[in-house]
Amino acid sequence: MRRRLGRECLYVPSCRFGLYLALRHWCPPGGRVLMSPVNDDVIFFVVLAAGLRPVQAPLHPYDGSIDLDRVPDSDWRGLSAVLTTNLYGNPDPAPELRARCDALGVPLIEDAAHAIGSAVAGRPVGGFGDASVFSLSKHVGAKTGGFLAVADPSLRTELALARDELLMPTRLRAELAYAVRPYAEDGVRGLRLVRAARAALRALGQEEREAIRMPLRAGDLKQALAGEPGLSGFHSWVRVDMHDYRLRPGRTRLRRTERLLTGLDTRLDAHRAGTERLLGSVWGGGGGREGGQERGDVQPLFRVPLLVQDRDAAIAALARRRITTGYLYDPPLDTYAGEVFTDPSPYPAPAAWFARHALPADPRRADEIIRVLSAAGARPAVWDGRG
Repeated sequence: MRRRLGRECLYVPSCRFGLYLALRHWCPPGGRVLMSPVNDDVIFFVVLAAGLRPVQAPLHPYDGSIDLDRVPDSDWRGLSAVLTTNLYGNPDPAPELRARCDALGVPLIEDAAHAIGSAVAGRPVGGFGDASVFSLSKHVGAKTGGFLAVADPSLRTELALARDELLMPTRLRAELAYAVRPYAEDGVRGLRLVRAARAALRALGQEEREAIRMPLRAGDLKQALAGEPGLSGFHSWVRVDMHDYRLRPGRTRLRRTERLLTGLDTRLDAHRAGTERLLGSVWGGGGGREGGQERGDVQPLFRVPLLVQDRDAAIAALARRRITTGYLYDPPLDTYAGEVFTDPSPYPAPAAWFARHALPADPRRADEIIRVLSAAGARPAVWDGRG
């Protein structure tokens, strides 16, 4: 990854842990961070755990990228950092954000969890920020691990020491569970026991969402915010769906990750080919990309946000063919959390529209998904400027 990005990289047990490490290093407690409201709620709680106040940015309606032209001057003033999302692999406008952060004298931090192979302006996503965080659970498929990339290589030793202070010891039980999970998942898929398996995972605390968003638990969150910043006070939110997020990795995790990384380019080629087919469908309304990339570019998206009028019906049609839909982020974070916990977007309608209609499609199953949606008569959603 150092060779790919041209930057010093530091292994971390999860992307969320790497993001916390970056925020804690670059941002003073009490600072304000501009971020996307269409994002995993875990990331929202990581920002809060770092002692920071989330500020929700307006988005472009067709790809969920940050709309710089609609961010008011009042939101730019007093920021401690800008955090990109690169949602599903669609790049945020990194060159423009880099220039704005330089003018403000604040760090740019890139969340590239979905964007390990994406590029903008001829440079890889993750190559613009003071720091960038990547997930090895997404394109790589390791279901563990990530890395923090930094522009200043002299910071690596300091950040490694900070990482090691925050890591929890390896647990044998966690390593054994990690070792057998891929075989168990293959088995239940082969036996068509996916529903039973997900119920079992929920019973074990490994899948904790009854809905798209986890329960906010406003009373508990107020108590956590009244205490000292840190992962301990926010652990019950930050750990959701990944209890091993801050465990020191064992040999099994590292060896599997290393093996899977050798196939990354092949995976990226498959994602790019499927992305092109899905964006060319009637539901691929974001093919032109209003925000981060030029027309005609095809990124190896982790998921392609197809825009569907009745998303629930489309999800049900896909489920009947055993195609699971994940990585939904609805409603936007300012609606989910409210003004008590975040500064809301000044122009929320595009984000709400995108969150309601985006159907994250796995590009590796592009042809199947197109056939199912066509047979189901799924209609494309069209932004009318009102939401």
